[in-house]
Amino acid sequence: MNIALFGPPGAGKGTQAKELSKHYAIPHISTGDILRANVRDGTELGMKAKEYMDKGQLVPDDVLIGLIKNRLNESDCESGYLLDGYPRTIPQADALKLILEEIGKPMDAVLNIEVSDEELVARLGGRRTCSCGESYHVKFNPPEKDGVCNACGAELYQRDDDMEDVIRQRLATYNEKTKPLMNYYKDQEILVDIDGSNTVDAVFADILEVMDQFK
Repeated sequence: MNIALFGPPGAGKGTQAKELSKHYAIPHISTGDILRANVRDGTELGMKAKEYMDKGQLVPDDVLIGLIKNRLNESDCESGYLLDGYPRTIPQADALKLILEEIGKPMDAVLNIEVSDEELVARLGGRRTCSCGESYHVKFNPPEKDGVCNACGAELYQRDDDMEDVIRQRLATYNEKTKPLMNYYKDQEILVDIDGSNTVDAVFADILEVMDQFK
């Protein structure tokens, strides 16, 4: 099963990716993981990528797509793959399509987990963090004592990127950049929108039901 997975911050994409990877016995592949692995291993493309990363610049598409091609040709991708959050632009999608056709691993489906902005603001804005590493949510996983960590007793705080104005900006950026891609895959008739407002188990069940159509 060859899948690409998309979803805005807070939609539960990471959780669903983990479950899908286990269910289909396919690797969960993100560009961040690929970049780190190639830099760590000192590959030729990894060193090229590192030059840009060290300067705080984006890794060029031609380097990134080369890394992805190499990753998809590894043995653990023989039964399929799960691409997480890639591509991010139409040119990247075009390049990826050519690569997948070349290696004979075209996408079966593009899953788009949808959650309203208001729900996402509530999810992300309710997170509270402790300096010891523990995390909570005021609604879904509250501490025993309001504002105090269960583990160490320290005062909980809200991260800057969990502030409502920052969340809304992140969501606006995501929606602006992702909408053209969703139309791109809709035209190819492989886009599937998934309601991400339900429980984790319900969303996963919906995904599996949809994926049965692509077997």
